[in-house]
Amino acid sequence: MGVVILLVMAAGVALMLTRRLPTAFALTLLAVAIAFLAGAPFTGKNSVLDTVLQEGAPALAATMIAIILGSWLGKLLDETGIAGTLVRKIVEFGGDRPTVVALGVLAVSALVGTVTGSAPAAMLAGIIGIPAMIAVGVPKVTAAGTVLMGIAVGIPFELPLWQFFSTALDLPIPTVRGFMVKLFPFALAAALAFVLVETRRRGTEHAWSLKSVDTKPRSRREQLGDAPWYALLAPAVPLVLALGFELAIIPSLLAGVLYALVTTTRPGGMNKRLLRTLYGGFEVAAPPLVLFVAIGILLAAVKLPGAVDALEPLVKAVSPHNPVVFVLIFTLLVPLCLYRGPLNVFGLGAGIAGVLIATGIYPAVAVLGMATSYNQVFGVADPTSTQTVWSAQYAGVSPQQVMVRTLPYVWAVALGGLCVTAATYL
Repeated sequence: MGVVILLVMAAGVALMLTRRLPTAFALTLLAVAIAFLAGAPFTGKNSVLDTVLQEGAPALAATMIAIILGSWLGKLLDETGIAGTLVRKIVEFGGDRPTVVALGVLAVSALVGTVTGSAPAAMLAGIIGIPAMIAVGVPKVTAAGTVLMGIAVGIPFELPLWQFFSTALDLPIPTVRGFMVKLFPFALAAALAFVLVETRRRGTEHAWSLKSVDTKPRSRREQLGDAPWYALLAPAVPLVLALGFELAIIPSLLAGVLYALVTTTRPGGMNKRLLRTLYGGFEVAAPPLVLFVAIGILLAAVKLPGAVDALEPLVKAVSPHNPVVFVLIFTLLVPLCLYRGPLNVFGLGAGIAGVLIATGIYPAVAVLGMATSYNQVFGVADPTSTQTVWSAQYAGVSPQQVMVRTLPYVWAVALGGLCVTAATYL
């Protein structure tokens, strides 16, 4: 039966790769199919309806709340001009020096990447940053890649992501935080190398992005001018509270929301801005919320006793335990997290992680190391991820061009993360 379950998983990957079904729908159907193949009853204990669907759907509720709060803060950074001000100040400081401007945009991208991931983070840093880089001679592919590599620097400190891995892998937040801190230097070194190497190796290309010729203000927020200097600390507030003071994730994000509001909004306008940005945050958060519901359902299915018993001998037979072989094999498998592949943690990879933990193949913290290492690749180089698609199209290039240019750098990040995992947890 284990072989049949693996074949069903392969069919699910095919549905996602060919885009016959949206990822969330494919994962839900896959979970129900696995449950039936594992011999789960229709209702009752360890059943399809009560365990997989009823208990699985809200399993990642804490992550969903963190996603909403992160999206809310992201909308505030946009509407109040905090993100735009950060980018403009960096561009003004960099002048006509391509490498300096690119490094500045990289820094801002990393900062907003700690607040919210995916396309919203790319937009916050890229709407001004990408045209500015192209205007001073940074090649278009490098400009798009710089924003993505910057977001990847912020990913280890993205609080909703901490909550996701904590809930999905049943690990305490301090454990997740500890590994993310170890992963950060690799992400930072790769991002700096990307900017320094690519801006010099490719030279300057003095071409304007189509988006950069529009000098009309895009919103009332731009007409109001720059945000106050003290408001620019808003993206760092949740991180300081969660990392420095070890405050819980949801209160830390709420503190960031309140700080951004109080430092940019007059008392009379707070109520309207709070509601407007909250509703806007829900719109941004809707796609990942649906995905996390499906992931929770899939995790519940692969943890059923029947599924564990069926998959355990097969997974044990192919899972390396020698640290060197572990690093070698899983480094070679890095491309399988691209194009919504089987190792994408926001797809079938979540189910595979659940299998590895439920069967006792690897300790949960080792699975955390694998999943977060692969996520660094997916977050930058996957041509199907929303942030990659947006950044590439906004710069006037294809997502595949960005993938080819950034993949060697993020592959090295994954290698570093897997080395730390093998050395520490195996």
